[in-house]
Amino acid sequence: MENLFPFISSMKSYDRAKLTKDLAAGLVVGVMLIPQGMAYAMIAGLPPVFGLYAAIFPSLIYTFLGSSRHVSVGPVAMDSLILFAGISAVAAVGSDQYIAMAVAITTIVGLIQLTMGLLRMGFLANFLSKPVILGFTFAAAVLISIKQIKYLIKVEADASNIFRELAFYFTHFHEIHLSTFLLSVVSIVVLFFGKKIFPRIPMSLLVVLLGTLSSFLFDFEQLGIELVGGMPSGFPVFDIPDWEVLPVRQLLPLIFTLALMGFVEVYSIGQRLQSKHKGEYEIDPNRELIGIGAGNIVGSFFKSFPTTAGFSRSAVNEASGAQTGLAALVSVLVVIMTLLFLMPAFYYLPQALLGAIIFVAILGLIDYRLTKKLWKNDKYDFAMLLSSFAGTLILGIEWGIGVGILLSLVVLIYKTSTPHMAVLGRIEGTSYFRNLNRYDTAIDDPKVSILRFDARLFFANIGSLKSKMDELVSIKPQLEKIILDAQSISDIDSSGMEGLEDLISILKDNQITFHMANIIGPVRDKLFISGLADKIGLENIHDSIADALMDHTTNTKLAYQTNIK
Repeated sequence: MENLFPFISSMKSYDRAKLTKDLAAGLVVGVMLIPQGMAYAMIAGLPPVFGLYAAIFPSLIYTFLGSSRHVSVGPVAMDSLILFAGISAVAAVGSDQYIAMAVAITTIVGLIQLTMGLLRMGFLANFLSKPVILGFTFAAAVLISIKQIKYLIKVEADASNIFRELAFYFTHFHEIHLSTFLLSVVSIVVLFFGKKIFPRIPMSLLVVLLGTLSSFLFDFEQLGIELVGGMPSGFPVFDIPDWEVLPVRQLLPLIFTLALMGFVEVYSIGQRLQSKHKGEYEIDPNRELIGIGAGNIVGSFFKSFPTTAGFSRSAVNEASGAQTGLAALVSVLVVIMTLLFLMPAFYYLPQALLGAIIFVAILGLIDYRLTKKLWKNDKYDFAMLLSSFAGTLILGIEWGIGVGILLSLVVLIYKTSTPHMAVLGRIEGTSYFRNLNRYDTAIDDPKVSILRFDARLFFANIGSLKSKMDELVSIKPQLEKIILDAQSISDIDSSGMEGLEDLISILKDNQITFHMANIIGPVRDKLFISGLADKIGLENIHDSIADALMDHTTNTKLAYQTNIK
């Protein structure tokens, strides 16, 4: 049962102290969920109350099936924007058709995630490198912030893409609604600096409470400030989504993007928080897929849109002392109580406040320090970040994740096809051999070249080894012997062995002998079973580079030992 429901194992040795911490953390996160949920529903182009619907069943289901004890599942800014970007192209925002599509998509997203989890496809997370995710996230942050401007200044942009939309705001800034703009600025200042001065106070809730109260007392509606207005009270009613309304082919990129991004977010956030609790529990990517997928499926029958783990809520949950998933259940209870008894109070909530909450929240998505670190330490990763960022902005957020996956695969292929190789020389007065480019005291013998190949030798990089060998032959006219140091070759495939055989023939034609040293067991087995060891010559297979340099055979025969009988 524990394998099916990880929640059970977390409840072992549960005591009153843990209950107190779970209750406190659950209340804090539940309070955060209310304004955040409504704000993120607005990003998705849905009525604000849908953000509260999305905070119930996905979180409940994940709590029992997911592997993390600290993530807070519910609506998030990035997935909401992805949803908006996709559906707004085929349906009028806020229409019945638009809402039906959002709910129906949630079911399919959940089914994809659940299927991936059952098929143990969690390893796919490894194909999205962190720089790619960062670039995508930064672009999403820019897109989200631009989309909030219309709520902050009460000017609707007439533009076909994000660049024209931004230009529209600059050229129509004189049309801003002053009262809305002033309310937005005050809210942003309070949210930004209040969080720094009073980190323990949920500033978003404070802004919502003060703003709603002020709106009621000073009649903001008469000032022209747009309010959220009436929202339905009560628990979401069970309803079967209308899947026939979906143009599946047209929305397929959107659906797969949501499924993959939802998984990446819950898995990466779960890993980050679990690192603070090593030894207490482990994050299983397949369990995360099952938990988040099942949550989205069940949620879609109660008017939820796609959900995943929210970083800010999850961080607050962990920092508030959450011990188990019971904290998430408390948060859900807070949302349910709000839906049942407090919804009439939100009539007076200004939309500008929700826009301000989103605007400040997305600032936390941009990690300036890590970007600077990548620029300084790894230009490849920095280029991937920029490419993912630009691809998302130019092609759109629904295609951005595809650009990221493609970039990750291209870089992976490039790095595996051009592995690190080092030409070695003996350190003077020792039996150590080191990279000639790094050690000035390493001696390079004009008659011998020693090459260390630091990768698995297979079809994608055998060409690189051949090119390097050709280079060594061309720069040393007196070359008589090439030694391949194989200590870093972890495996060799048929293409690698065929390539080695070609090399041996080419070197032999040039009166150069080929030697191998430090071959690990699994590779040695393959060389012997394929017969390639005989073509290399047993006398040319050595225990060490020093042995290979000897003019006479001094092998201890360890180099010949193999499991192949």
